[in-house]
Amino acid sequence: MSRLYRVREFADLAGVTVRTLHHYDRLALLRPKRTDAEYRLYGLRDLERLEQIVALKFLGIPLKQIKALLDREARKLPDVLRSQRLALEEKRRRLDQAIHAIRDAESAIESGKPADVAILSKIIEVIEMQENIEFTKKYYSEEAQSKLAERRKDWNPEMQAEVTQAWTELFRDVEASLHEDPAGEKAQALAARWRKLVEGFTGGDPDVSHGLGKAWADRANWPPTIKEQTAPFANPKVWEFIKSAMSSR
Repeated sequence: MSRLYRVREFADLAGVTVRTLHHYDRLALLRPKRTDAEYRLYGLRDLERLEQIVALKFLGIPLKQIKALLDREARKLPDVLRSQRLALEEKRRRLDQAIHAIRDAESAIESGKPADVAILSKIIEVIEMQENIEFTKKYYSEEAQSKLAERRKDWNPEMQAEVTQAWTELFRDVEASLHEDPAGEKAQALAARWRKLVEGFTGGDPDVSHGLGKAWADRANWPPTIKEQTAPFANPKVWEFIKSAMSSR
């Protein structure tokens, strides 16, 4: 491929659209040579770079990040690939959970029994969990997402039930103590329980903590399903009380 190709020829050769090449040119992601008449000309190096772009885009890496990686941050590529691998492994794990739940429902129906409510509820729970994770990703950096994905490998429904129960009991206890002095012993004990549960999720990691803070600050814009799931923990008086207790520590 020693010759140069006009944009239409190159698009046909590379298996992409002319529109895609124009878009990559506007982003300065793939900048071809230009003739005096401003026609685009592509060569072998352009094809090699395009192959890299297509491969990284297929892995789900944003175009803006691809440009940075190919232009000046090639050394970070292993870290980015690791992050994408963990994200894909996490997605596969969640898909396996959904498939398993659906198979249980299929087996129950095929045996002549009506689908058990608990089984169907499990399907809904698994799918909603997947949707929630995808939605909340926007609040976390890629590094924080990788850390959360790594920790979710060891997570299971029993652990989730324990954490949900712990938060439910804590909110109940705080609501019953709103009349207490935030600086008092009882309020401080409640604040300590709160910190422990938060650290159980964040692992004390500042990146994860930052993402969690951004997510809760934006809860007015959460989808209805997430709002419904977190409704038992939405009492603003509880949040204000805990905030006062922690600030008076």
